[in-house]
Amino acid sequence: MTWMDTAAELRGARVPAVLVTLASVRGHAPREAGAKMIVTADDLFGTIGGGNLEMTGLTRARELLAAGQSGPEMLTLRLNDKAPAEYGRQCCGGEVTVLFEPLPVPASAAIFGIGNIGLELTRILSRHDLDLVVSDSRPEQLEALDGLESPVARIRREFAVVGEEVLIGLPPGSHVLIMTHDHAEDLHLCSAALARGDLGSIGLIGSRAKWQRFRKNLADEGFSFETIDTIRCPIGLPALTGKEPATIAVSAAADLLTRMA
Repeated sequence: MTWMDTAAELRGARVPAVLVTLASVRGHAPREAGAKMIVTADDLFGTIGGGNLEMTGLTRARELLAAGQSGPEMLTLRLNDKAPAEYGRQCCGGEVTVLFEPLPVPASAAIFGIGNIGLELTRILSRHDLDLVVSDSRPEQLEALDGLESPVARIRREFAVVGEEVLIGLPPGSHVLIMTHDHAEDLHLCSAALARGDLGSIGLIGSRAKWQRFRKNLADEGFSFETIDTIRCPIGLPALTGKEPATIAVSAAADLLTRMA
């Protein structure tokens, strides 16, 4: 399996990793320029030459993972008996520059309800690097997604009569936007989202009057008001007003992307 296969597999499994590459080699070194390995918190795939070089690269990669760093970094190491070496000396005599490129797990978002606003929101979010689940109990609404441009996002369509089944299967930290055609379905999804307790954010489309009714119903189900008020309703940026579907979608997308940053 190539490093690209490994990177794709780790992304699909939502495992953060760091790609470590010998960016340049001067003189003698255990591996040639371009040699790569991929490091996760628990595993190592490939090799850049073993010894102090590899252990230094492995340790630094895991430090970047622990810190949640997203930008690349470069490190130059000398391979001679006079160079500092924490993990044993290598006397190849050369010098290498190591490039660390974090491969973070893409953000995960889910849209429940692909009506006029949901479709516009999907169109916007599909152009971003994230995992996007779109769910509706009406299969014809999901068919409208066929007209979207080729997406950057990895989009998964979920036809579900009971959207809770989809919500339960989302990865921890996912951001959820609830905007179905049925207020009863909205309320049920809000309850299921609160019950999880591990989502990145929960947004509900609707008026303030709708939200007050939902707050009372959710409290009657046993949720505290502190927990209930983790739901954002209305969704979107307060400063961006307007009732056109495209305007609401832009507002909701801007707010969501800010929360994912």
